[in-house]
Amino acid sequence: MHAKGEYCNCLLSRKEMDAKEGSERQSDEGVVYRCPACGAEMVTNQTTVASFCYYCHNPVVLSGRLSRDMLPDQVIPFSVDRSEAKKLFLNFFQRKKFIPKEFFDYKQMDHLTGVYFPYWVYEVYMRGSMKAKGIKNRVWRRGKREFREIRFYEVERSGGIQLGNIARQASNKAGYELIKDVLPYRLEDAKPFHFDFLSEVFAEKGDIDKDQIREKMERDGEKYADDMLRESANNYETITDMETCYSNKKDKLSSILFPVWTLTYHGKNNSTYYYSMNGQTKKVYGKLPIDYKKIAIISLMWGLIVFLVVIAGGYILW
Repeated sequence: MHAKGEYCNCLLSRKEMDAKEGSERQSDEGVVYRCPACGAEMVTNQTTVASFCYYCHNPVVLSGRLSRDMLPDQVIPFSVDRSEAKKLFLNFFQRKKFIPKEFFDYKQMDHLTGVYFPYWVYEVYMRGSMKAKGIKNRVWRRGKREFREIRFYEVERSGGIQLGNIARQASNKAGYELIKDVLPYRLEDAKPFHFDFLSEVFAEKGDIDKDQIREKMERDGEKYADDMLRESANNYETITDMETCYSNKKDKLSSILFPVWTLTYHGKNNSTYYYSMNGQTKKVYGKLPIDYKKIAIISLMWGLIVFLVVIAGGYILW
């Protein structure tokens, strides 16, 4: 049996067709690595091999495949490649004088890893209405006497409310401290997900599914809507006894991957330090170790310099 090729109209044999279909199926699957030490699960494509955990640096083991039905909907691609990420990393630490050398030496830099973190993003349109009591105060003086007037109003507001880009993490893993301080992301740059985006980088595997997160996201949406309705009555000094009602909801909940370049360092007393950079905006944050020996040596040197200056000044005066 033969069939025509997709682009060139050439004839393909059954064997060639099966090989083509097998290749397409492989491109729709991801490889999952698990860290036995900290429990992190990393997803990558068929051609990228993981040898260590991005979080604790222990060896990882192949634990299975990620099928199409578990894929994220969108991804914000890295706009910073590994070479630029290393340069920005070194530039950042050149200004930090009291960091242990081993934190940013070239061997440690081999652990600088590109990681996508999974998030859920919620958007909703709904009709909202509010009933509340509004309070206005007026104070004036007449001679030496002060007068105060308090007026109470019945307040009503209603209208359409559009909310978007409400994001919540899609994993309970410990590594989320690596991303929380380099948020936010520009969601308008998101692309449909494909495993090609995982070439030479990894994605943290999510463990919070849509059913688990939907109720929380809906509550978040109503909370933001409450704030908007309250803000629409900001001509009152105080709003009390507020009641809201929402109807005609049209919402969408989608999964998305956020890019981070990250490097961790495990110090004494089981302390974990890290450097993270937003892979889209280049925003940087670090929880950094301190080399107290460097501080002591520099303090001693400055103390010696001050002592010598004082001695020299006293000798000249004498």
